[in-house]
Amino acid sequence: MFIVSSAKVRYSIQDDMKEKYPDIQFQFCQNIKEAEEYLPDADILLTYGEDLTPEIIQKAKQLKWINVMSAGLDKMPFEAIKSKDLLVTNARGIHKIPMAEYTIGMMLQVIRNFSLIKENQKNKVWERKFQVGELYGKTLGVLGAGAIGSEIARLAKAFNMHTVGLNRSGRPVDHFDEMVTFDQLVVLLRKADFVVSVLPKTDETHAFLKKVHFETMQEHSIFINIGRGTTVDQQGLIQALQENQIAHAVLDVMEKEPLPEDNVLWEMENVTITPHLSGITPLYQRRAFDQFEENLKVFRQGEGEYLNKIDLSRGY
Repeated sequence: MFIVSSAKVRYSIQDDMKEKYPDIQFQFCQNIKEAEEYLPDADILLTYGEDLTPEIIQKAKQLKWINVMSAGLDKMPFEAIKSKDLLVTNARGIHKIPMAEYTIGMMLQVIRNFSLIKENQKNKVWERKFQVGELYGKTLGVLGAGAIGSEIARLAKAFNMHTVGLNRSGRPVDHFDEMVTFDQLVVLLRKADFVVSVLPKTDETHAFLKKVHFETMQEHSIFINIGRGTTVDQQGLIQALQENQIAHAVLDVMEKEPLPEDNVLWEMENVTITPHLSGITPLYQRRAFDQFEENLKVFRQGEGEYLNKIDLSRGY
């Protein structure tokens, strides 16, 4: 078996994999250009998913499995992959711990007004008369009740929050008090004090949240987007914020990244911007390889269920 990686992998992990699997040949490369010469003989390709083209897929004549070491599949050449009927898995759920901690941290920052406190410290101002709130007893709505959404809800329960999740089927999900389907979105928006979007980028979710949805939310509500920027009509969100339809937006993802310097979002006091970093963690690669090893067992044994197997027709 020959495994090629176009992803830059830590040397400690490379050594660990070679030691664990002496009967497997590994070729760890720095990028896809370096990996190209090895692809014709590769059985498995490890990639972050942004470096593949239809031409590269065609070169990989022995390829059976593409393991994407990220959750996003936005740039995958699915038509070429489908034509060869390849197995594709991704690292869905790998971000759940850092992204859930980010979300709770931002909720606390906004409701406790930590940014003003820090600014007052910078200006040596001793001021105690400003509005703060609590998470206790608030309602959290999560759009996309998968692994990340469930972890956010789990942490929210420590603050005695009421949790409402949205998914396609409405089936129960751990740590959510209620579940709604996409056609019940308005029900969630009307009751939530915090709305967190973890929606992926698909044709169905493009500009899914529009100005009318933010108008439906409560005026004191806070919107947090850690999914994909394209799932929000950005201009509609800006207008809703300018009209104080909602109190605050925390945006880790944008319609266009990096966010252009002339975008009005930079200047808005009721907006917190972070540069797509909610999923960053030093443990990322180790967790990605833990998932890969579970699937490698299934691949070698020819039986069992793969973690995060991708439906090629849906792209997720």
